[in-house]
Amino acid sequence: MKTSRKLIVTAGVAVVLGAGGAGVAAASGDPDSTEGPDVAITGDALQKASAAALASTGGGRVTETEVGDEESYYQVEVTLDDGSQVDVQLDEAFSVVGSKADSGD
Repeated sequence: MKTSRKLIVTAGVAVVLGAGGAGVAAASGDPDSTEGPDVAITGDALQKASAAALASTGGGRVTETEVGDEESYYQVEVTLDDGSQVDVQLDEAFSVVGSKADSGD
């Protein structure tokens, strides 16, 4: 009788710990993702990326940058005078390879 009670308690603890671990994995996003935290563009690269992005959008102000974006080497977020935002994608040579209006997600 004692052995079966220990088995039931052990199984119950395993279920509780397993559920807690699944909750942590769900809260942290995709457990298989290798993407790290966003890294801002700095130094001379920031100046070049900003100039290229602002030339592409025809003005505005740079409000966010990222190196190693999932879509390109550099990403520069530009906020236009009307408040809308455009994400400008740049390659390693600071050439525009794409852009899209930011949906605010």
